[in-house]
Amino acid sequence: MRSHSIVKNRERGRNDGFRSGWLEGWRLGASKGIDEGIQQVVHTPSKARILYVPQGFEAIDQGVIAALQAEVAEVRIASAAEMRLQAAQYRPDAVLVMNGLHVFPPDHLEQIDAIRGLGIPTVIWFVDDPYVTDNTMTIAPRYEYVFTHEKSCIRLYQSLGCSKVYHLPLAAHFDLFKPMAVPQQYRTDICFIGIAFWNRVELFDQIAPYLQDKRVLIGGKLWDRMEQYPILSKFVHDGWIEVPETAKYYNGAKIVINLHRTTEAGKDNLNGINWPAESINPRTFEMAACGTLQLTDMRSELPEHFAIGSEIAVFDNAQHLIQQMDFYLKNEEERLRVAMRGYRRTKRDHTFNERIRRMLNVIGLQS
Repeated sequence: MRSHSIVKNRERGRNDGFRSGWLEGWRLGASKGIDEGIQQVVHTPSKARILYVPQGFEAIDQGVIAALQAEVAEVRIASAAEMRLQAAQYRPDAVLVMNGLHVFPPDHLEQIDAIRGLGIPTVIWFVDDPYVTDNTMTIAPRYEYVFTHEKSCIRLYQSLGCSKVYHLPLAAHFDLFKPMAVPQQYRTDICFIGIAFWNRVELFDQIAPYLQDKRVLIGGKLWDRMEQYPILSKFVHDGWIEVPETAKYYNGAKIVINLHRTTEAGKDNLNGINWPAESINPRTFEMAACGTLQLTDMRSELPEHFAIGSEIAVFDNAQHLIQQMDFYLKNEEERLRVAMRGYRRTKRDHTFNERIRRMLNVIGLQS
């Protein structure tokens, strides 16, 4: 009897392994077919020379730099501490600053004033809006051109006297985020990577009973805030996960959860005016770029970028999230179809090259 049970378990394991391998092969084959089927439009690079000042966000900075290298005649990288000196020596057609926060020196704005005094256009792209408006409201008026990934902040900066304000969404950098085969240690049913902001803690506390018998990864800092930490601690990878590792975990997951942080002042934010948010975070594009099924909370801008239910899946609350996870874990082929549609949309429409071309056009430097 015991021998018969062992044989049945082996058979089941072999069948499950075959099924898992077939699904993964289908995912990787489909993504390759999508890559080959997308028409690559050849654009003539702009003759512009750009001085780029990075923030230190690896996935974003690398994506912007690669796009600039493809879309302009010349790009140089300057540190925040030396951008005035570099601009004076290089005399670029524009200085593009990423975010202007966190790692920027105290004389950042004085340097920007000096660069503008040289007659060089200054451009900033805010990618932390609206969570740090206490700072960006001071920074924005000192720049000639203001781009923000957060659509709601356009009217905020206009109210401060900024006349050239534009919405520019983020994108995926496909050198980092792409479909790939990963070892077994990256494979999970459900994955979430990010800081444990309080709304995320509340959600995971509510879904903890559902998660406890699944294969789960919860990566990031502060997850010991959870009341259900004793139940979920076995899944927690405490601390920062490097970008290449993050991409592997996305690829290895059947479902990746994306939950935007809330915007209220005093909840891990510097948003004293409680400015609202409607735009999606960069992880939305990065997860989709890995060809994995993403379950995200709604932001009003989301349908502009992905077809809900077809290219991306959404949830309204903890109970709905459980229902959605259960459905897609049991309906694997539908899960992969949605993931591949989202991948196709991202590869076609949500690239840093497209964003940089749009920016160059706005500031009059497109060929």
